[in-house]
Amino acid sequence: MSGPKSSPQTGLASTLAAELRTVFRRIKLRLREHGVPGDLTPSQISVLLRLEQDGSTTVSSLARTEGMRPQSMSAVVAPLQESGLVRGIPDPGDGRQTLMSLTPRCLKLLQEGRAARQDWLTMRISQKLSVQEQEKLQAALALLTRLVED
Repeated sequence: MSGPKSSPQTGLASTLAAELRTVFRRIKLRLREHGVPGDLTPSQISVLLRLEQDGSTTVSSLARTEGMRPQSMSAVVAPLQESGLVRGIPDPGDGRQTLMSLTPRCLKLLQEGRAARQDWLTMRISQKLSVQEQEKLQAALALLTRLVED
């Protein structure tokens, strides 16, 4: 059994897809280097971003959302609590549960990290790209946006 026939257009699309993934990965790694320093694991970062986006929730709920076992999520959350990035408060609706939320310190660190990454990327664009190239990048971003729209 064979797949769909390859055409020059699908060949180009496949090449572009591979190159985009590579470039986006490199950009992501470089942005990570220029954020607020920290020794957070990808799972811990995911939890912080989830709490920022969704608000306070239980460890069990975080585990379900992240596709983990509650015991594994507890191991992810514990160091975040110890470092003062996350705090637990009794759930007003069910005192047996603990709601995890971001601390003001964590919110400040997230904001500072985003600002540092924004500053780095702004400087790279202005230093590495001419005004005409920046306009081309703007046009390319419009095309990339279309790729992810539903």
